[in-house]
Amino acid sequence: MAKRGTRRRPASGAAGAPAVRVRGRDDHGEPARPATTAADAALESYDSPLVQRYASREMVRLWAPQHRHATWRRIWLALAEAQHELGLPISREQLAALRAVVDRIDFAAAARYERQTRHDVMAHIHALGDAAPAARGIIHLGATSMDVVDNADLVLMREALLLLERRLAGGVAKLATFCERYADLPTLGFTHLQPAQLTTVGKRAALWLADLAADLERLDGLRRGLRCRGIRGATGTQASFLELLKSPARVARLEQKFTRKLGFEACYPVCGQTYSRRVDAEIVSALALLAADVQKMCNDIRVLALLKEIEEPFERAQVGSSAMPYKRNPMLCERATGLARFLVSLSTSPLMTHAAQFLERTLDDSSNKRLVIPEAFLATDALAVLVERIVDGLVVYPATIRARLDAELPFIATENILMAAVARGGDRQELHERIRRHAHAAGQAVKARGRPNDLVERLRRDRAFAGLKWSHVMDPSQYIGLAAAQTRSVVRRHVRPLLARLDLPPLEAVELHV
Repeated sequence: MAKRGTRRRPASGAAGAPAVRVRGRDDHGEPARPATTAADAALESYDSPLVQRYASREMVRLWAPQHRHATWRRIWLALAEAQHELGLPISREQLAALRAVVDRIDFAAAARYERQTRHDVMAHIHALGDAAPAARGIIHLGATSMDVVDNADLVLMREALLLLERRLAGGVAKLATFCERYADLPTLGFTHLQPAQLTTVGKRAALWLADLAADLERLDGLRRGLRCRGIRGATGTQASFLELLKSPARVARLEQKFTRKLGFEACYPVCGQTYSRRVDAEIVSALALLAADVQKMCNDIRVLALLKEIEEPFERAQVGSSAMPYKRNPMLCERATGLARFLVSLSTSPLMTHAAQFLERTLDDSSNKRLVIPEAFLATDALAVLVERIVDGLVVYPATIRARLDAELPFIATENILMAAVARGGDRQELHERIRRHAHAAGQAVKARGRPNDLVERLRRDRAFAGLKWSHVMDPSQYIGLAAAQTRSVVRRHVRPLLARLDLPPLEAVELHV
């Protein structure tokens, strides 16, 4: 007898048989839920926020199953074409059959085959054979799974790197324009998050610009340095292809043809079953370094927003807080900081995977690689989208910047005041002591009583400093050193030539999701 408060469930049939369903009830006797639409069903499954909210459509499409498995099919086609050109018994009709179905993938059929074979590559071989029955017997001839999967991953990463370069180049170009615009605007510098010597708004942004330009150049170098894995067989020895072609020279020609068909100039000189996972570690490490650079920039902007000197763009109807209507939260920079943290954390996995590749290959890289590589690129793409949006709409408040300068400049100017007074015949040590006493008194009035900084007025009343040109001494432009020149030099000599050399076509702006 069932305990009080529990429901009696209908008995099921034989082991493994489904329970009898009563009209209007589910298998457990509970009221049946109404049929759901495809949209409802989508809401009951998990999808990565990178796909739903943050990454661009272009990057999502690149890592989607359709594009990935179409790339597999292009690799099978490239192999078959190269084998045909070297005289293996592969007909033009078979090649035509493969070409016709490169993008027409029956994923349901592939799923059925994978449930049987427990092997994703074999499942797609069978699905491709069904779609192109004339070519069934020559698909994957002499190849091992990594001849397909590894080469496809290299193609996908090459495409993803180019997409990232194009996206990041747009942000770098906009930030370079910002640096030039504000190269001469003096602002209070900070070291240890304490007031320090002056810099300029453009020079501070040039620090961000130099980092991002270095990231852009590194991504370009990694993309251009990517090579094809080649067709190497089960342990990288090419034994199966030597058996097919009977000649080392013909195997080399086959690999060269195959490599060129995939758009690569060369192969990695040696590999086991896989290309060295060092390649993945280098790429994800570069993405993580970009993430750290973006986080540094965004943290700076968040501090400047606190000081009310610079803010990220804020839309007219945007709400900063449900409780505090006045809030202008730096949500873009905060989002970028969170994504950057995630991306940096991913960088350890490829390093550990590379270190754990026993002998010719183990399979523990597969599940990790499926997670890390796409997510790393999607997160980086989301960061690049945010960078372009943030730097394109930065709001600068010169009056607030000048007010903070006026509050701190009297302290910063004391060295110049001292030197000017000595040049007029004063005793350096005596003048230094006078300035010290006045500065401490003025500082105490500011901190303990909330009064404006009156150090200059105190010094003006001191006869030891009579005759100084105070307008010159208190001109902020006298304290920025070569900041403006350095800013223009970075843009003119490094960033603009880099963008011109890369010559990357721009991408359309991405609509940001909340």
